[in-house]
Amino acid sequence: MDLDLWTEKYRPPTLGGIIGQEQIIKSLVMFVENKAVPHCLFTGPPGTSKTTAAMAMAKDLFGDSYERNFMELNASDERGIDVVRNQIKNFARIMPSGNAPFKILVLDEADHLTTDAQHALRRTMESYSQSCRMILICNYSSRIIPPIQSRCAIFRFSRLDDDGIATRLKHIADLEKIKIHQTGIDAILYLTEGDMRAAINLLQAASSTGQQITDKIVYAISGRASPETVKTMITDARDGRYNDALQALRSLIYHEGVSPVDLVKQMHKEIQTLNLPNQLQMDILEQIAEVEFRIGEGSNGEIQLTALLAHVGLGSGSNE
Repeated sequence: MDLDLWTEKYRPPTLGGIIGQEQIIKSLVMFVENKAVPHCLFTGPPGTSKTTAAMAMAKDLFGDSYERNFMELNASDERGIDVVRNQIKNFARIMPSGNAPFKILVLDEADHLTTDAQHALRRTMESYSQSCRMILICNYSSRIIPPIQSRCAIFRFSRLDDDGIATRLKHIADLEKIKIHQTGIDAILYLTEGDMRAAINLLQAASSTGQQITDKIVYAISGRASPETVKTMITDARDGRYNDALQALRSLIYHEGVSPVDLVKQMHKEIQTLNLPNQLQMDILEQIAEVEFRIGEGSNGEIQLTALLAHVGLGSGSNE
């Protein structure tokens, strides 16, 4: 039985295998061709190929000497100044081996570094730029101090489009000899919202059932509600069928195990797809934000959501 994580098993080894981010990949390919890589800052949402692009560029650049000239650290493990003074500095000061023009150090989750550590890193980037180039990866570039940002070429990764992720999922499904229905792919795309890593992980989890992967299996595995169920629940509350809406809510929470926080987020998403008057929609969205905050602060999820459904019903009545 294959126990590998599919996110690692199917990680593209070269820049040419990366889906999406076309303009960024073009720039990185030029860096490899010219053997001139500046310090880089890759920023963007999770699962958008930031780490994959850094590793693929290093493999394309170094070839056989990749393992000797490449190092990856995760700043969320070691956040303090010691990791900069010891591990990073020791790697950066040693000259590259083989014919490599320089070494590459990838610092993942760089926005988790403390401010003092970032200032120490800035100095290291300056002192050893001839022997080592650094690629900082983060979700929020605003958490990186301006002196480091000014020393880096900044690449902003965007969410991947659904077509690219769907193509990749079908490719993996064919290689793993699993059957996936189009509804299963649509459900994975709905839940992951442009996150390739989450999509592949969800596909692998759903494949463990041994059945053809459909939307029902995907929603059951992920512990999330189907959008149609959420829409029906909101519509029932809006049209005065409050008992039906409550029954659907309790079924989702207690029988299907959907988290109230996830349910609020799905209601926020689905409420915008319903044909509601603008004033009513704005009123409900404001109430959803309030409920999400209260649940996050520890309030009872069922009570808050029943109140939200009551607000939907009362709001629709006041607008008629």
